[in-house]
Amino acid sequence: MIYHQAIIVGGGLAGLRAAIELKRRGIDTAIISKVHPLRSHTVAAQGGINVAIGNNSLAASDNPETHAFDTVKGSDYLADQGAVLKMCRMGPELVYEMEHWGCPFSRNDDGRIAQRPFGGADFPRTCYAADRTGHALLNTIFERSVYHGITVYSEYLVTSLAVDNETCYGLISLDIKTGEIVPFSSDAVIFATGGAGRLYGKSTNALINTGIGMAVPYRAGVPLKDMEFIQFHPTTLFGTNILVSEGARGEGAYLLNNKGERFLADYEDSREKMELSPRDIVARNLVREMEKGGGFDGRYLHLDLRHLGKEKIEERLPGIRELSMKFAGIDPEMEPIPVQPGQHYTMGGIDADAEGKTVVKGLFAAGECACVSVHGANRLGGNSLLEALVFGAIAGEGAASYIKGDENTKGEGIVLDSLKREEEEIKGLMASGGKERVPELWEELNGVMDEKIGIFREERSLKEGLNKVKELKERSKGLALSYKGKRFNYELYWALELIGSIDVAEAVILGALERRESRGSHFRTDYPMRDDKGFLKHTMVRYAEEGASLDYENVDVSLFEPKERRY
Repeated sequence: MIYHQAIIVGGGLAGLRAAIELKRRGIDTAIISKVHPLRSHTVAAQGGINVAIGNNSLAASDNPETHAFDTVKGSDYLADQGAVLKMCRMGPELVYEMEHWGCPFSRNDDGRIAQRPFGGADFPRTCYAADRTGHALLNTIFERSVYHGITVYSEYLVTSLAVDNETCYGLISLDIKTGEIVPFSSDAVIFATGGAGRLYGKSTNALINTGIGMAVPYRAGVPLKDMEFIQFHPTTLFGTNILVSEGARGEGAYLLNNKGERFLADYEDSREKMELSPRDIVARNLVREMEKGGGFDGRYLHLDLRHLGKEKIEERLPGIRELSMKFAGIDPEMEPIPVQPGQHYTMGGIDADAEGKTVVKGLFAAGECACVSVHGANRLGGNSLLEALVFGAIAGEGAASYIKGDENTKGEGIVLDSLKREEEEIKGLMASGGKERVPELWEELNGVMDEKIGIFREERSLKEGLNKVKELKERSKGLALSYKGKRFNYELYWALELIGSIDVAEAVILGALERRESRGSHFRTDYPMRDDKGFLKHTMVRYAEEGASLDYENVDVSLFEPKERRY
């Protein structure tokens, strides 16, 4: 058995920042990750990170309170407002800390960090490193983690938690390299495993973002909050769903229909802000435009950068140009980029408070896998990196305080009991004589999520989707693995991921079915209006083997009165 005082599951921005905070406080800390930290999905974030530091000449009067209001309004008033304000107030200090650690932000002529406009914001407050901001932040913070001597276990898949009497004592993992089932004992565990985008086939997310990092705490008794709120990014590269950053629209790119018109002017909710309307609004209006015949072959629209000029594109959007040339065979300096909406972000996740705590003692969560909730029904672009940085630090601080308290007791026996159960389950899976194949079930899961739980939803398709997922859950009990070896058994790896993803998909659909209103990214064609009287509340889905259950939790609206969301 391996022991560390604190274990972080996930090696992206949130996980690394939590680890650094723990090490600063003298806590023996380790990171467990499916991939090397530099392959974490943070690396794919492009456009920037929001903080109110007023470096843009148009943002001299910007402040954290204004940032908080924009965030709450963008969330369609479902974000917990105290947590949002906390994030917005802590953000500047942590961004400056990253700058001092060497993050190569783009600069104004005066040397200060450059800031660009983003959708749903009253001020240009998005700090950026060209269009590779996540890459810059992740590499910077990983270097810092090496400086602090943080232990990293790469290529380990966490499969279950060791929980007894609502207290976490460690976890069980699969060493992908050797095939061994490895127990870890710990005084505190932080989950920072990213989103669940790969529930969908058409997603900007990496293949690692399956949602199993939500499934593991979920099965251990932690509710999943607001899972119905799935963000669809308006601009992904047609045919690949590779992200085309909102930074392009922040720099002035246009969205055009097949007549060359900036069609967002035709829709009331995007008429004023146009391309800088919030993502949920832009994504819906892209679909509407294609449905009424404004698309190319009815499948995509154009994102036009040409008027920005060669110098600006190559300085501020070099990654987008490179991706367009490699994967679409076009140069955005000469031709428009073909784009379509695609799944991008999971607003919901592991229920955690503003200190990162869950209902299980000693278990914390931060980043996209968690729902604090600072995004509510719709996330503003640029706030995800901020959330990861802020609540990673907060979770690390909370875990350190928990460890230094007198609540902890050694739980090696509980971990060993969990190990025995996990070994039996995996042994049964390996020996299964079933007929179901992992790739086929994955394809069916992706298909039902793409078709039934997309940008527009209604009761009939949601019920069909829920029934299909329940069917897949039952069929997954009959999985057959063709490879029986232990080392690098990726068939076993994907089977374990699949089983977790099906549980998370059920939570997404159940939340969407029970929320009979339209709010933010959740648009019900059969309930097209927001209903504050009935649904100004969080959905809380609780795991049970026989089927998930749902109840509700109040939303913190202590700072800004909910109003009609107009731009």
